[in-house]
Amino acid sequence: MCHCWLTKVAVVLEGDGGVVGQVLVNSGKEVVVKLEKGDILPIPLGSVSWWFNDGDSDLTIVFLGETSKAVIPGEISYFFLVGPQGLVGGFSPELTSKAYNLNKEEVNKLTKSQTQPLMVKVSKDQPIPKPQIDHTKELVFNLNGTQTHNVVINGTLITTLTEATFPFIGEVGLSVIRVKLEPNAIKAPTYPANSEVQLIYIAKGSGKIEIVGLNGERVLDSEVKDGQLIVVPQFYVVAQIAGEEGLESYSIVTTTKPLIEELGGRASIWGALSAEVQEVALNVDSEFQKLFISKIKETTN
Repeated sequence: MCHCWLTKVAVVLEGDGGVVGQVLVNSGKEVVVKLEKGDILPIPLGSVSWWFNDGDSDLTIVFLGETSKAVIPGEISYFFLVGPQGLVGGFSPELTSKAYNLNKEEVNKLTKSQTQPLMVKVSKDQPIPKPQIDHTKELVFNLNGTQTHNVVINGTLITTLTEATFPFIGEVGLSVIRVKLEPNAIKAPTYPANSEVQLIYIAKGSGKIEIVGLNGERVLDSEVKDGQLIVVPQFYVVAQIAGEEGLESYSIVTTTKPLIEELGGRASIWGALSAEVQEVALNVDSEFQKLFISKIKETTN
């Protein structure tokens, strides 16, 4: 059991037997939900949770969170209730005895019985709470479901999850964006119109990511592969190119209402600017300007 001291989301990459119990702040009750591949589960600040794999295959979950106000900025901070690193065992036996009305032997059993720090192997005959369907529908959202907001353009699938579609994610102040690129496809450059920071996790495949910052400086031009994290500072522009095996990424942005503008593709801001202004800004003739716009409309998103 762990206590979360930052806002984050759990992204299920593999498995279909996940069971999670949460006690939200000031709720006074435990809610138990089921997790499977493609699920997003927000973890609000201050909640206590436990995680169990009730399936026959591996359960792979990645946690993405806002860590600027964490105990150690840039790291996800956990506080465990029990075990060698548990909060309960950190207090003196005298205080624990008075707090829980236990004798010395009972205090020792409470604080010393669990010797595993993080993960515990549960015996098959140990009962575990069953998921509650109503709570699962309310607190969990599957990105592979029919209610997702998908944009599909020339080998690029973009799925965006905000509080407009999934109200509970508003509790963590984040939004989730999944990008699936077919082999050699491109996610054209985009930038945030509001001041959010973006964190990108490469879940599958490989490719290349470029980031351009202030004064047109390219601050990142790097090959990426599964398991890597990329931070995109606020107002920076980012683009993705898939390799031969494609590229799948999950991003969180630090807002519940992301406003993303594009510098390429059919929805590019170039398409909204007048031809005359483009000619002057780029210092090109009208023939090239028309060619440029026509080429943009042919590219991927």
